Amino acid sequence: MKHLKKLPEILTADFERKWNAFCIESEKADISLPENPEFLKTLKRVFTFSDFVAVSCTRNPEMLTGLIKSGDLQQRYSPDTYNYKIKTSLIEAKNDNTLEQILRRFRTREMVRIAWRDLTGLADLAGTMSDLSALADACIDHTLSILYDRQCTEFGIPTGSDNLPLRLIVIGMGKLGGHELNFSSDVDLIFAFAEQGKTKQGTKSINNEEFFLRLCRQLIRIIGRATPDGFVFRVDTRLRPFGENGPLCMSFDAMEQYYQRQGREWERYAWIKARVVAGDKKAGKQLLEKLKPFIYRRYLDFGVFESLRGMKKNISLEVKKKGMKEDIKLGPGGIREIEFFGQVFQLIRGGVIPALQERRIEKVLIILALESYFPKNVCDELLLAYEFLRKTEHRLQEFSDQQTHKLPSDPVDRERLAASMGFDSYKIFGEHLEKHTKNVHAHFTALLETKDSKEKNERASDELGSIWLGLTEYEHSGQILFNAGYSRPDEVIRLLDHLRNDLATRALSTEGRRRLDKLVPLVLKEISTVEQPDITLNRIVDLIKTIERRTSYLALLIENPSALTHLVKLSCASPLITSLLADHPVLLDELLDTRTFYVPPQKDELSAELKKKLEQVNTHELEYQIEQLCIFKQANTLRVAAADVTGSLPLMRVSDHLSYIAETVLNEVVDLAWNHLIEKHGTPTCLLDGKKCDRGIVVIAYGKLGGIELGYASDLDLVFLHAGSGRQTTGGIQPIDNAQFFARLGQRVVHILTAHTRAGNLYEIDMRLRPSGSSGVLVSQIEAFSEYQHKSAWTWEHQALIRARAICGDIHLIEHFNNVRKEVLFGPKDNTRLRGEVSDMRERLRKERLKPKPGIFNIKQDRGGIVDIEFLVQYLVLLNSNKYPELLKWTDNVRQIQSLTESKVIDEYTAYLLRHAYLIFRAVAHKFSLREEHAEVPEDKFYRLQEKIIKIWKVFMEKR
Repeated sequence: MKHLKKLPEILTADFERKWNAFCIESEKADISLPENPEFLKTLKRVFTFSDFVAVSCTRNPEMLTGLIKSGDLQQRYSPDTYNYKIKTSLIEAKNDNTLEQILRRFRTREMVRIAWRDLTGLADLAGTMSDLSALADACIDHTLSILYDRQCTEFGIPTGSDNLPLRLIVIGMGKLGGHELNFSSDVDLIFAFAEQGKTKQGTKSINNEEFFLRLCRQLIRIIGRATPDGFVFRVDTRLRPFGENGPLCMSFDAMEQYYQRQGREWERYAWIKARVVAGDKKAGKQLLEKLKPFIYRRYLDFGVFESLRGMKKNISLEVKKKGMKEDIKLGPGGIREIEFFGQVFQLIRGGVIPALQERRIEKVLIILALESYFPKNVCDELLLAYEFLRKTEHRLQEFSDQQTHKLPSDPVDRERLAASMGFDSYKIFGEHLEKHTKNVHAHFTALLETKDSKEKNERASDELGSIWLGLTEYEHSGQILFNAGYSRPDEVIRLLDHLRNDLATRALSTEGRRRLDKLVPLVLKEISTVEQPDITLNRIVDLIKTIERRTSYLALLIENPSALTHLVKLSCASPLITSLLADHPVLLDELLDTRTFYVPPQKDELSAELKKKLEQVNTHELEYQIEQLCIFKQANTLRVAAADVTGSLPLMRVSDHLSYIAETVLNEVVDLAWNHLIEKHGTPTCLLDGKKCDRGIVVIAYGKLGGIELGYASDLDLVFLHAGSGRQTTGGIQPIDNAQFFARLGQRVVHILTAHTRAGNLYEIDMRLRPSGSSGVLVSQIEAFSEYQHKSAWTWEHQALIRARAICGDIHLIEHFNNVRKEVLFGPKDNTRLRGEVSDMRERLRKERLKPKPGIFNIKQDRGGIVDIEFLVQYLVLLNSNKYPELLKWTDNVRQIQSLTESKVIDEYTAYLLRHAYLIFRAVAHKFSLREEHAEVPEDKFYRLQEKIIKIWKVFMEKR
């Protein structure tokens, strides 16, 4: 009360009346108050500012002296204080009448305490709201417990399918859910129970639904009914499924089905603050987890924009109603506008930013400012306004314990309110109030206004919109499209007609069709600016067909014109990107932040990003973990592709980054599989050269990943090796043989990598390069692998080993594998036999994989192509590694060619030709893959280069 110098004279007579009444009743009860001048001064202020406190103390002077003697007026309560106090008080509640009476008297005492502490500044806003919410929680929970026990005596105990007892779950919504209850607030409640069933052990058995329905009605009556002692809390249940017409209490399954099928945006908005306040809190948390996908979408939910704009419009219309200007909750710049401001961001972004899944609006605003969604000064202004308005709300309601938010019209009441807020006059109070509400309303008005979007819509030609809607004559449509930059307008018109009449388009909801009608003209306008508008439009239309049923993605492109611009630019450059987005529409979110979109992260950054993403996922939700891994892999693949097609990354760096992504994912997958298995089966004993290993597993990459030459659609050629000894695991619930442990580990890794989720799958896996191929064990013992490679492996398996490298696992096993690889490849080779076996394998592969076409050169499989170069290099490395061990240092083709040159196995000109041809062929093949086409060109395109490679092949590979 720093602004208030003294209590206004106009309020003195009011206090004197209340004080006299209190003194009379105190004298009758033989009660005396402390003769402390400071205390009496404080009491005068409290009585002046609150009829509720004055009347309550006058009716029951003993209550006030009890509060004074206990020290409760001066001290903060701990979180469990209310539970302890009410549990002690309700011991005497033998029937409904005494229960109601004790609850109401308890409530009055504690509300007097809360009002006293608020009005005297002993409690801040957070403390007052927390106390009010904790009081409500305790009253509801302990009342429910008593009523439940009584009803079980009569009807038996409700049970589920496992025959275990079930209890009611009480969900607090609104301000109660957010620990933000105001002084004279309703409590918004939703009731639920875990599952259907029947009661047992009672004199009469009824079904669970009837049991809990009776219990809910009793609870509402006991707490909410007005008696001569007042009420405990008014109960509002209209937020439940189907509203006032819906059942008072529902099972988890019924509730989940309702929100999945019929849940509306305003219900999502309401559930943001939902909290289990009473009953079976463990089961209640499970219910909230079940409903979380409804409340918070697992993507940036731009589909909610229009609904939020509708809510905002309704708020604005209500604000204009007569008398609303004086309403500090619903009026312009009021409490509701602040709450809406924060909750808009929660609905849109809460699914991908778990920190926003916060119930308290003040914390939400702070998080949003820290995440730079709006400037700090906006946050500061909203927080200051919120505190001012909520304090004003409490002072209004503390006066007579009435649920009001309107500023008083009576001059005396106005001065009382101003004085309670610490101001010398209502005029000064009003100036502060106006400053805060103006700030809030300005920020609220700007919310959801997308100037960029509006201008973009205005720029989108009305003529293009008319063509899409079929409102323009055919000939005129063709001319408009031609003038816009489309060289084949007839094809464009047919394409648009096909999209408009597609079954999926015709099945769209009214809202979905409205969004599509808004988006297509914007797309037509944007595409007209690129080099190949007709081809690009085909690609974008295919994308629209796959995303139009999930209309939030249409909204994302409408609301974010820059995202649409980048989408068109990338689709023009590569159909692969359009296909990636069509297969995984969630990746459209990546277009929103172009600061990092075209800069793929390095390997350490990838690892940190993935760990942060998975930290936010429940460790027992494997499917969701896999889903997050898929999104991570796809999002980063999209970043690489975007940098690739825009020329930011050379080909070799593209392969590097794709390999980094795969290695990061594999490392995390092995961790997930390992942690799951040791939790269940314990830790395996792993020995290598007689010494223990921490984690005796290593993953070997062959082929493209082994050679750091991964492409966008490459399979992963993998081999798993372990160092498990012939013992059992230790420390788990179900110990198993070590070999069995590692077999299950391999199976789980493969399952995670290949499992199909809503976000697709991670990778296609090829395990055929393991010892004995498809007939061999999935995870080989590392010593057995060594023996196989030394004694039984075919030449083609040694060729494959040249490109093999350990990418994750136990550091000792990685080192051991590297030694095995060197030993195997280092061994002496019979040149004639080696040359024959490599040549034979090459011809066999060519017959299997090449389908010759007249006049066409297949860059990969034809003679003189990529695979010939790879086989030739592998042959030369195998043949000469015994003399030159440095040939085994690298696993990629380019550096192997360099090593062959440095070792004088081939001359520099030969090396240049091999490297030059290999890089050109790979670059061309890569461009074809970006266009999703086969790597085939006219046979004269690289005729001279092809002939040179064939000639080199003959020199080294044909019998001399």
